[in-house]
Amino acid sequence: MKGRSSGKVSAKWIPIFCVFSFFIGVLLTGRMSTPSESNGQLISSRRHEQELQIVSEDCATKKKPSQEKDVMNEIYRTHESIQHGRSLDKQMAMIQMELAAARSSREMGSSADGSDSKSVTNEGGSVRKKAFIVIGINTAFSSRKRRDSVRETWMPQGEKLIQLEREKGIVIRFMIGHSATSNSILDRAIDSEDAQHKDFLRLEHVEGYHELSAKTKIFFSTAVAQWDADFYVKVDDDVHVNLGMLASTLARHRSKPRVYIGCMKSGPVLSQKNVKYHEPEYWKFGEDGNKYFRHATGQIYAISKDLATYISINQPILHKYANEDVSLGSWFIGLEVEHIDDRNMCCGTPPDCEWKAQAGNVCIASFDWTCSGICKSVEKIKFVHEKCGEGDGAVWSSLF
Repeated sequence: MKGRSSGKVSAKWIPIFCVFSFFIGVLLTGRMSTPSESNGQLISSRRHEQELQIVSEDCATKKKPSQEKDVMNEIYRTHESIQHGRSLDKQMAMIQMELAAARSSREMGSSADGSDSKSVTNEGGSVRKKAFIVIGINTAFSSRKRRDSVRETWMPQGEKLIQLEREKGIVIRFMIGHSATSNSILDRAIDSEDAQHKDFLRLEHVEGYHELSAKTKIFFSTAVAQWDADFYVKVDDDVHVNLGMLASTLARHRSKPRVYIGCMKSGPVLSQKNVKYHEPEYWKFGEDGNKYFRHATGQIYAISKDLATYISINQPILHKYANEDVSLGSWFIGLEVEHIDDRNMCCGTPPDCEWKAQAGNVCIASFDWTCSGICKSVEKIKFVHEKCGEGDGAVWSSLF
């Protein structure tokens, strides 16, 4: 009995043992469940991140084409704006030219030569005669015999002059200003000559040898105000011209907006005083011995409508150099102008122009370089006309 009683557990330890076992079980259960929950949360978290990444990539994929489309639309709109701006610039330039021409027309008044040529009305409401070419023959008070020699050779007279303007659109006028004294005997002599021949264009200009650059500006401005022509030509009164060749040559350049046609040259800048063609502003052209930029020789040259209108608009601020041909060339520096070097506009007198005519290459203009015109033109121009002229009917049969 004594041995069995020692092997039994006391009843009071049973509750303690149960409580201890419970805590041990809770502890073990917590440790076993924590890694499982942690792994589950980790898997869930990674899965969520993957889903977010997929959604994000999908959104980015969908957004990228849209962004590219927006960029392309923006580029297209910018391109359209640039093109529209350029178009507006051109339109504004044309409007300015038209307004300048209208202003000049009002200032100069309407033409009083009585011809029946067609007319056009610009936006300013001013009427200008439509023409193909306006030719201004530069002359002086003392050059009556030169003018008569031109009238007797290459320049039509009377009804034929009006017919040439009406049927062919070729306007020819002697251009001259006024004397320094109002209503002087010189002015009255020109008025009388004009009443007889009706072939003058009077300029608001005081005549003088050293004022040729100013006279050139005023001629183009006056001509633009009175005639809406494709080309404007300046020629000296001691040069022989074949009108048919001139017209057909200019017609080939009719589609070009800004052309400057003549015999291009680049002579030396003369700094020495008391020499012909001295340039007081020689220092502007660089070192001593430099040459001018390319420009057309002054005996004859042609410019298109846009360039003549440009001169008309900017006349007050166009600088005048000592030599008229240099001045004209300088006005076009920096502009989008096509310089056309046509050697047919500066043929020599016979035998040069005669040989060319016999070879079928009729000259536009002929003169002597040594005289800057035909030497003793009053006596010699008839001889040049006989040997180098295209024939009196050429201008009427030419197609242009």
